Amino acid sequence: MDPVIIVGAGPVGLALALALARHEVPSVVLDEGPGKDEQRLARTVVLREDTAALVDRLTGFPLDADGFRWAGWRSMRRKQVMREISFDEDGRVMPGSGTRGPGGAKVPAPGPVSARGAADTSGIGGAQEAGGAGGFGAAQLLGGPELFAPLHIAQHVLTAALREAVAGEPLIKVAVNSRLDAVEQDTSGVTAHTRGPHGTWWRGSHLVGCDGPRSTVRKLQDIRFPGRTAVERHAVAALRTELPWPGEAVLHRMPPWRTSGPSAGEVTGRPLPDGVWRLDWLLPPGKDLVTPELLVARIRETLGGWSGGSPPPYELLDTGVHTVHHRLARRWRVGRVFLAGDAAHLLGALGTQGLDEGLRDADNLAWKLALAWHHGPHEALLDSYQAERRAVVAARLRAADQALPVLRGGGGLRSYVPGSARGHDALLTDGHLGRGPLGAPGAYDDSPLAPPHAEATAAVATAPGAPVTDVRVTAEDGSFVRLRDRLGRAVLLVVLIAPGTGVWERKHWVSAGIMPRLAAAVTALPHPAELLVAESYPGAAAHTVLLVRPDGHLVTALSGVRPADLYAAAEATLGGPAKAGAHADADADADATAEAAAGRR
Repeated sequence: MDPVIIVGAGPVGLALALALARHEVPSVVLDEGPGKDEQRLARTVVLREDTAALVDRLTGFPLDADGFRWAGWRSMRRKQVMREISFDEDGRVMPGSGTRGPGGAKVPAPGPVSARGAADTSGIGGAQEAGGAGGFGAAQLLGGPELFAPLHIAQHVLTAALREAVAGEPLIKVAVNSRLDAVEQDTSGVTAHTRGPHGTWWRGSHLVGCDGPRSTVRKLQDIRFPGRTAVERHAVAALRTELPWPGEAVLHRMPPWRTSGPSAGEVTGRPLPDGVWRLDWLLPPGKDLVTPELLVARIRETLGGWSGGSPPPYELLDTGVHTVHHRLARRWRVGRVFLAGDAAHLLGALGTQGLDEGLRDADNLAWKLALAWHHGPHEALLDSYQAERRAVVAARLRAADQALPVLRGGGGLRSYVPGSARGHDALLTDGHLGRGPLGAPGAYDDSPLAPPHAEATAAVATAPGAPVTDVRVTAEDGSFVRLRDRLGRAVLLVVLIAPGTGVWERKHWVSAGIMPRLAAAVTALPHPAELLVAESYPGAAAHTVLLVRPDGHLVTALSGVRPADLYAAAEATLGGPAKAGAHADADADADATAEAAAGRR
């Protein structure tokens, strides 16, 4: 069968190719460039926890306590904070600013010299309350699952890691200097033409446009791309220096040196490896030219303000102007042609990250294309890609557009309602940290793949359609692994919550209790599934059974072994019902297999 054609060799296109390869689907990546990427330290990306884990799985580069390691780079520490800092009348960092911990206890914010005292034992907790005149400091780590804040790296480093993984994957072919100029599709596949030194025709089963904001695929399919231009502009500088908050991201909403307007001069700082920082200054509305002199002045006054005096020595490495657009394609699928990443959506104001959403597009689409590639038409399943992903991105765009006038407008509620400014600051900070309506991963709560309600449905801390929590599980071979490590392998995951199993070898409980009947029910499902066992899961009672999609979103949670309900949920996840009577057959098969297993004991 023909490979999937992927147009665009950026992070989203390369990630999609690797994700398809994990599902044993070949692909051709059409790269209009020479196969190399410009190294720009001022062009960086922020990955949330689940997308960082996705890149980890796809590339094989380990994510340890120091972060990703590749191409000689070392990323931020795994536990990060973004603190909002404030200054007193003399321009010094206010030592009393920070957040409140358990019971309202104050968590000290950093002084002007070092933030290590709070940061070394910090993580990202739950809801935070601003304390005093300051903003957000380090929240105490309250136990439970290990917590993770966004990972910040240069985009060319991410792309290099993906390219290296692609180079070692025999199912992926990269065609460089190949610019798409025509697409034709029929009932059996897609034909694409590229021009260049070796212009040719390519034949594929499907085609995915991952070719950026000016997508040729989108234009050839005559898909509208409405939205707003220049929602925000930021001056950007990458420089090597020492700041009072080593290894920590910083948000400074109202620096005392701001010149005009409530948001003029707002600064964010994020660390990169080797003592490099990326600093972003929110620019006032308009199209004023950002001159080198203006940028140097901002750098010097910001570094001087943060250091409590004259600016520390710095080496300016890269500069740029980042303009944020908000756009959403009307359609993400036309027959066998799909859009993903910036070709389908543009967003990035208030801490939201377009690339992070683009990687989620790839993860969502890969397993659905794989099912269609291996098993024939799955129209409802392929349609669900647009229904799920477009709804999530549209909700994030709406949240950002609704928050922008309040956060950037300077008057209104911020002036008249006590405490409103702190709530708005929390909204913005949460966007940068990957939480709340601006930053948290979207849930497919209205998905067309949602199963029918069952009486056996159980409530857990994860809502149906939301990404699952990464807990430790026991695999079928008896090894202990993380739940996210089992994703993206062309199978559904069935997770039994069984307290106490972690202290016994698998051979002692695999044929006891409810396990034989559950194993039989999993074998009878309409799609291959892997049975995993977890000691616990947030909010789940003993003997709860979770059904998880290949992209890590929860389908349903059931109380106990319910073969018919489990079958119906798996069937819905695949896009529709199978043969009539299959549900009853699932119950009968599970009982027969369980009885046979009991007889062998």
